[in-house]
Amino acid sequence: MKTSTPEGLHKAAVLLMSLPEEDAAALLGRLDARQVEAVSVQIARSESISTEEQNNIIQEFAQANPGVVTSLGGLALAQNLVEKAMGKNAGSTIDSVKQQIQAVPFGFLQKVDSQNLVTFISDEHPQTIALILSHVNPNQAAEIIKNLPTDRQLSVIRRVATMGQTNPEIIKEVEEGLASRMAVLMNQSFEKAGGVPKVAQILNVTDRATERALMDSLSQEDPELVEEIRRLMFVFDDIGKLGDKEIQTLLKNVETAQWAMALKGASDTLKQKIFANLSTRAADMLREEMEFLGAVKLSAVEQVQQQIVDIVRKLEDAGQITIDSGENAEEALVQ
Repeated sequence: MKTSTPEGLHKAAVLLMSLPEEDAAALLGRLDARQVEAVSVQIARSESISTEEQNNIIQEFAQANPGVVTSLGGLALAQNLVEKAMGKNAGSTIDSVKQQIQAVPFGFLQKVDSQNLVTFISDEHPQTIALILSHVNPNQAAEIIKNLPTDRQLSVIRRVATMGQTNPEIIKEVEEGLASRMAVLMNQSFEKAGGVPKVAQILNVTDRATERALMDSLSQEDPELVEEIRRLMFVFDDIGKLGDKEIQTLLKNVETAQWAMALKGASDTLKQKIFANLSTRAADMLREEMEFLGAVKLSAVEQVQQQIVDIVRKLEDAGQITIDSGENAEEALVQ
């Protein structure tokens, strides 16, 4: 059953809620980020289900024993599953799920078409637009920034990057003004927004041409800020999302000693992907070197992991590998 249909999403959510969390997280990890978010929203909204419905769905998907008890969903379960399934990459998806479930600043904009929203905010001060982008999900923010006039894109994205704690009264004032013009009145809670991580999330889902133009322009003004953003746009665990061809290219450009140190802090899934792209002899040598290292400091591991991430970005810029966001990947099935 495809997770793109409402019925499929509901059934996938019930199935995941019926499994032990570790098994559910493993199954969730096989989906792409958009599907994880969609199913997680369903889990968060499904506080409880009937035993009869649960039994029917389990029989359909897994032909399991129907004698199971009623399961509970909720936001906490959805967040826990996403964290286990996506690890360090869970932040963006969790934020988006929360924004759809809880009352958060500008949450009503989830239902507003990005093109229409640009019409409402394009004449606003760049700081106001930056505040709005800091509260909507990265995909929507990326669409908005893409449709802003070129001369305003840089001004807005720079303000998002340098934004820290914002006065709740200011957020409330901007939100109420926008809501009034769009004939929507909502009461929202407030939280810290913006910052370099938010920019990295936005640019990760922005088209490559817009990303490059913004980063090139920003690098002329603040190269250190650009480097900080770039480091957050692709993390070490994301190597697991690369295809075998990209992995093999990367293996040619990274020393065995670097892999031995970096994989000390990697997930089993990523380790297996690296080993699978090595010859049996090379894989055995890498395992031996990892064992020889023994216990190592986390800071040392993270330093080498970042070196490999930097190599990935250089290879991408040189056109030797392609970092696929997964948006065009074939849709996964739950069965």
